Amino acid sequence: MLAPAPPPPPPLYSSTRHHLRRKTVNSIRPPNLLLRRTTVNAAARDVDTFTESSGYLFELSTSEAESLTDYDISKIASIYRKKPLIVLRRLLQIGNTLGKWLAVRYLDSISERSDMMFEVRASQLRKILVKLGPAYIKIAQAISSRPDLVPPTYLNELSLLQDRISPFSTEIAFNTIEKELGLPLNQLFSEITPEPVAAASLGQVYQARLQDTGQIVAVKVQRPGVQAAISLDILILRALAGLIRKAGKFNTDLQAVVDEWASSLFREMDYVNEAKNGVRFRELYGSLKDVLVPEFYIEKTTRKVITMQWIEGQKLSEVKDLYLVEIGVYCSFNQLLEYGFYHADPHPGNLLRTYDGKLAYLDFGMMGEFKQELRDGFIEACIHLINRDYDSLAKDFVTLGLLPATADKDAVTKALTGVFQNAVSKGVRNISFGDLLGNLGTTMYKFKFQIPSYFSLVIRSLAVLEGIAINNDPNYKVLGGTYPWIAKKVLTDSSPQLRSSLQTLLYEDGVFRIDRLESLLSESLRARTEKALVKVEDNDSNEAIKQIMSFTLTEKGAFVREILLQEFAKGLDALGLATLESLTSAATANLPFAPSPSSSLTDEDMINLRNLHRLLQLLSGSPNIEDTDIEVEAFGQYTKRRTNSEEVSLILNEFTSVQDIVPLLNVIPELPPDLQQQLIRLPIDLVGKFVSRVAARTIRRALL
Repeated sequence: MLAPAPPPPPPLYSSTRHHLRRKTVNSIRPPNLLLRRTTVNAAARDVDTFTESSGYLFELSTSEAESLTDYDISKIASIYRKKPLIVLRRLLQIGNTLGKWLAVRYLDSISERSDMMFEVRASQLRKILVKLGPAYIKIAQAISSRPDLVPPTYLNELSLLQDRISPFSTEIAFNTIEKELGLPLNQLFSEITPEPVAAASLGQVYQARLQDTGQIVAVKVQRPGVQAAISLDILILRALAGLIRKAGKFNTDLQAVVDEWASSLFREMDYVNEAKNGVRFRELYGSLKDVLVPEFYIEKTTRKVITMQWIEGQKLSEVKDLYLVEIGVYCSFNQLLEYGFYHADPHPGNLLRTYDGKLAYLDFGMMGEFKQELRDGFIEACIHLINRDYDSLAKDFVTLGLLPATADKDAVTKALTGVFQNAVSKGVRNISFGDLLGNLGTTMYKFKFQIPSYFSLVIRSLAVLEGIAINNDPNYKVLGGTYPWIAKKVLTDSSPQLRSSLQTLLYEDGVFRIDRLESLLSESLRARTEKALVKVEDNDSNEAIKQIMSFTLTEKGAFVREILLQEFAKGLDALGLATLESLTSAATANLPFAPSPSSSLTDEDMINLRNLHRLLQLLSGSPNIEDTDIEVEAFGQYTKRRTNSEEVSLILNEFTSVQDIVPLLNVIPELPPDLQQQLIRLPIDLVGKFVSRVAARTIRRALL
């Protein structure tokens, strides 16, 4: 007998939704021992619960089963049209099991025993879902990731569905491996566990050692008959969705939502597709700091068997590691908004914390694609939401396909203001993704909102991530965690659409909104980079100054740099006018019959002057107003003030208090040489813009 596998790093979590204890690692045995009849019979004497109660669903011919490799509702319907008794039996089974459970829950409520029977009913529901099979387990897995929506008792029971499903026969599993890979087990693996180390809704996993390389791997084998069972349940759920839409007069095509979910589920049942997804995911995100994606062995993978690198760890939801939650948020940002290829099934069983403190992603069967124009539209919607630009937000909803183009946008804007005003007033870091969706329900129905099929997977991905985060920190908000990356992307992205959006955001009715730029810059500083994960503390003004300067002096910050130079030129022009006016006023103040002081500065000049003051504060690291409500209010106040000489004097006096240019000068030597060279060129660019501004103003006033 071969020696057992050397112990892996501290015992953690395996490569598909399951815990692995050290005794499991040490129980690896040579295949010839595992294949003894006594061992197989011991493993197979008990039929799993799903097969025992729903095995009749597997009764498809070979040709029928092979025709269901891809999701095609017409093929599914044509197959089961010839099997009305199986369909009827399934309907009775679903109605009987769920109906009984709902009935006893109702009896509990009227007999005031709901609290007493809560744990019992939760356990019963889990067992019912296991009997009904993979389709219902998948739905429950999605729900079990939301502790803010599901009572703790039910949450605990439903979470067991992520990794504790009764396994099917090991004999069948090993026969499947040999048939699919075309070789005897002992030629494929030098060692393999005698029992599955985990069983999930679609398959079960064995730990093995490759014969050719000695690498420890996870071998996942698909549950027999799973496609037939899921196909019928999807047919039933799709018909039910059509009835619900008609009865409830929903605007969203619920059947299209079921179709999207079913398509992703069918792709998940194709392990070749999963392996290709895993390889692509590893290429895109495997190099991110503290993100681990397993390696896949394509040559040992078929539609029903997949072989991948063995990874151990604990469920992220079971450890208090806010750092890895932030890593997950950053990785999700990259998935959804950078590359558009995202993990659409990030339930707790698929996110692990390895013993060396990394975030491991598993199970790549259910993935989603987010097109570029939709990614840009989603970013714009987030920016407009945070800045309470509900008119633009209504247009974003049309771009995203959530709202028909014929909708009354003025009415929608008014409705969105009422829906989001309270949520946004708490500040970006306190906005709950779940609360936003909940508050939006009535408005969605009134204005015939639609949920595009692609959007349901995006929403689910974000909602599940927030659910996991809430389990670590009840106050965590995924939108607040993601927004710094969104702000950074808006400031740095070269996309014409996002640059136009930034221009529109910063200039409202032609007036520069310095408060919005401050907000974007301060939020972008909270974005932790994949290399350093630097967190800028509130009192670390030098680090903030350094990061702002580093950003504006790089190629990515060129667009924002041009805006800042333009606004500095406007401010210096206004400062020159204000200074000249102040000196003139002081010189004539003591003259007999001196005219009453008045200001020739326009409202635009006053705004430019104040913007200059705030820009200097920003670059010197002085405290700025972070609360959006206060900023908007302050902006409105100073744009409405009278432009009299007393106010001009007040502003000029404020400039004398800006004495902390010293931190700015201290940071310059710390900049890289190329950025220092770029900084030296800035005064020349600024003088050019200033001269152009003064010349244009002079000509304009001479002609008017």
